Amino acid sequence: MEKLQAEDARYLKRKVKGGSLDVHPTEKALIVQYELEATILGEMGDPMVGERKECQKIIRLKSLNANTDIATLARKVVEECRLIHPSKLPEVEQLLFYLLNRKKSGNDKREKHPPRDLAPFEGMELDEEANINRIDHYVELLYEDIPEKVRGATLILHLARNPDNLEELLQNETALGALARVLREDWKQSVDLATTIIYVFFCFSSFSQFHGQVTHYKIGALCMNIIEHELKRYDLWQDELQKKAANQNVKKEHEKAFKKYQGLLIKQEQLLQVALHLLLNLAEDTRTELKMRNKNIVHTLVKTLDREDEELLVLVVSFLKKLSIFLENKNDMAETYAVEKLARLLPCKHEDLLNTTLRLHASPPLTDESQRQLCMCILYHISVDDRFKSMFAYTDCIPQLMKMLFDCGESPMDPELISFCINLAANKRNAQVICEGNGLKMLMKRGLKLKDVLTMKMIRNVSQHDGPTKNLFIDYVGDLAAQTGVQEREEYVIECLGTLANLTIPDLDWELVLKEYNLVPFLKDHLKPGSAEDDLILEVVIMIGTVSMDDSCAAMMAKSGIISALIELLNSQQEDDEFVCQIVYVFYQMVFHQATRDVIIKDTQAPAYLIDLMHDKNAEIRKVCDNTLDIIAEYDEEWGRKIQSEKFRWHNSQWLEMVDNRAMGDDGEPFMYGDDGEPFMHNGDILERPDLFYSAGTAGGRQVGESEVEPFFLHSTSLFFSFFFYIQGREVEKEKGGQRPDLFYSAGTERKRRRVGEG
Repeated sequence: MEKLQAEDARYLKRKVKGGSLDVHPTEKALIVQYELEATILGEMGDPMVGERKECQKIIRLKSLNANTDIATLARKVVEECRLIHPSKLPEVEQLLFYLLNRKKSGNDKREKHPPRDLAPFEGMELDEEANINRIDHYVELLYEDIPEKVRGATLILHLARNPDNLEELLQNETALGALARVLREDWKQSVDLATTIIYVFFCFSSFSQFHGQVTHYKIGALCMNIIEHELKRYDLWQDELQKKAANQNVKKEHEKAFKKYQGLLIKQEQLLQVALHLLLNLAEDTRTELKMRNKNIVHTLVKTLDREDEELLVLVVSFLKKLSIFLENKNDMAETYAVEKLARLLPCKHEDLLNTTLRLHASPPLTDESQRQLCMCILYHISVDDRFKSMFAYTDCIPQLMKMLFDCGESPMDPELISFCINLAANKRNAQVICEGNGLKMLMKRGLKLKDVLTMKMIRNVSQHDGPTKNLFIDYVGDLAAQTGVQEREEYVIECLGTLANLTIPDLDWELVLKEYNLVPFLKDHLKPGSAEDDLILEVVIMIGTVSMDDSCAAMMAKSGIISALIELLNSQQEDDEFVCQIVYVFYQMVFHQATRDVIIKDTQAPAYLIDLMHDKNAEIRKVCDNTLDIIAEYDEEWGRKIQSEKFRWHNSQWLEMVDNRAMGDDGEPFMYGDDGEPFMHNGDILERPDLFYSAGTAGGRQVGESEVEPFFLHSTSLFFSFFFYIQGREVEKEKGGQRPDLFYSAGTERKRRRVGEG
C-alpha cells in the first residue's frame, strides 16, 4: 500500500503563511516567524500527506547606525524579504528604530558570565558539525546507551554555545525535557554526560530572561545535589590515597591509583566549575539565592576552597563575595572558617584570584559595625604594603570609607579609619577615587574647619600625585596659604605647607599667592636654625624650591635675602643629608633664572659651597651639585674655570693617590688596580693596562727597573690619565643633559621623613 502511495505521489505543494515580526535579542537583526505547510498531492491532485512546521528567518542589519535612513532601509527590507507583507512596513520601521536606540542592558543577550568563560573540556570534540535542523535526531540519541547519550548531549551543547540558537532550542520542549530527564536519572553513571548537560543549561542561565525555564526543570536543585555528592567522592579519594601511600608494600599500586585519581580530579573539577557557574548566574534572583542558602551553599563553597585549581577557586571566591552582601551568609562563612581558608590564597601568582580574594576580604565586612574595627585594623596592615594599595581602587572599599569619614561630622574620627585612609591616599589610583564627586571638597572643608592634622595629612598624600588630582587643588591654594599664621599648631602648618609644596602646577600664579598672603617673610623667618622644629623648616625649604620654578618668584626670594639664609642653614644642617639635598635643589632651580643666577654667582658664596659638596659621599647630593655647577659654568667664565680646575684636581688627586699606593708594587700590573684589588674601572669598563710604565726590561736603549721610574715621567703620565678620565666623564654628563635630579623621593612617593605609619 505504501509503495502504491509513493508511486502516486507525483506532486508537492508548498504554502507559506506569514507570521509575527520581532527584534533579535542580541544582534542588530529582525526575526521573521512564519509557517511552512507542505502537502504531497496524488496524480489526480488529491492531497495524500501534509505537514506543517514553524520556521524563522533572521535578517541581519550590520550597516544600521546613527546615519541610517530608517524609512529607506525599512522599504528595502520589505521589498527583498517576501515573507513580510507590504502592509507591515510601519511595523518594520518601528522595529528598526528600536534596534537603533536599544541600549545594552542586563537583559541584553550579552552574557554576564559568558559560555566562553568555561574552556572547552575533553569530550567536547566532534567529528561532525552540529546542525539545528537535526535537533530531533540528537534528541533521539538521548534515549540510547551512555556513549550515544553523551554524543547527543554534546551535539546539542555545540548548538547552545551559539546564542542565535537559544530561542529555537527553548521552544523545543522535547529536547530540554529529555536533557533534564537524562541528567536526573544518569548523572551518577557518567561525569562527562553530567558535565555536558549542565553546560547546555549553563548557556541558557547566562541570560536573565531564560532563568525561568532553567528553574522550571529544577536544574539548580539538581546541581546542588551533584556538587555535594562530588565533594563526598573527593573526600573518599583522599582517604584511599592516604591509606595506599602509608603502605610501603603497594608503592606501584599507589602510583597507578594516583594517576587514575589525577584524571578523575580533572573531570570532577570541570563538572564543579560548570555547575557552580550555573548557580552563580541563577543567584541574580535574591529568592533563588535564599533557596541556595537553605541548602547550605556557603558551606559547600567554603569546602571547595581546599581545591588547587585556580580557575575553580576564582569562581568560588567570586560566588562567596556575592553572597557576603547579606549578614546571614557572612555568619555562615565565619562558622566554616572561610577567612582562614582564604588566607592561604594571599598572596598568589594568579592575578584574577588575588584580585577577587582581596575584594572579598576588603569590602563587605566594613558594613558590619560589630566587626568594623577588627576589619579596619586588618585592612590597615594590608595597605602598608605598596604592592596591595592599588587593589583597593577596584573595590567599593574607598567609597565606604569616605562615607564613614563624612558621617563623623565634626566628631573625632577613629584612628584606625583615618590611618587607613592616609595609607590609601599614597596611591595614585586610590587618590583619584577619593577625589571623585565632592570627595576632595568635603575633605578640605573638614580639615580647614576643624584644623584636623590627620585629615590634612591625608589631603597632603593626595596632592603629591601628578595628573588630574593635582589640578583640583588650584581652588584651595588660598585657603592653604592662609593657614601659615603664627597662631596655628606647628604640626598642622607642616601638613598645609607640605600640600602647597606638592603643587607643581604650571598654570598656578605663585607670585600672586606669595604677595597676597605675605609668605616671603614667613618663609625667611622659618629658615633660621632653631626657629621651629626641623620638620617645619624642611617643608619651608621644599616650598621655596617649588615656587622658585617661577622666574618672578625666584627674583622675590633673591631680593629678600633668602639665599643667604639658606647658606646659613646649610652650614648648621650640613650633617643632615635631606636638608643639604633640598637646599642644593633650591639653588638648582634658581640658577635657571637670570636674576637669581646673578645674585647667586656674584653676591653669595653659594658656588663655593657647591664645589665643596661636589664630592659628598651621598650620590644624590653629588648629582644635584654637579648639575647646578654645570649651569653656573656655562654662564660665568671665572666660576667655570674654577669648577673645571676643581674637577680636574679631584680626578688628578685620585690618580696620584692610586699611584702612591701602588708605586712600590712588585710589578707594573697593580697600577691599574684600586685599593680593593679590583681592576680599575671607567664607565663600567675594565681599562687595559697601558704600556706607558716601563717595567723591568729594556726601554729606550737602557735598563729601567720598576723602582727606577722617573718621577717627572710618572707625574706627567698621571696628569694625562687624570685629564683623560675627566674629559670622558664630562662627555657622559653632557649626554645625560640637564634633567631634573632625582632626590630622595620621586614624584608620587612620600617624602623620606614622613612615610605613612612612621612618627
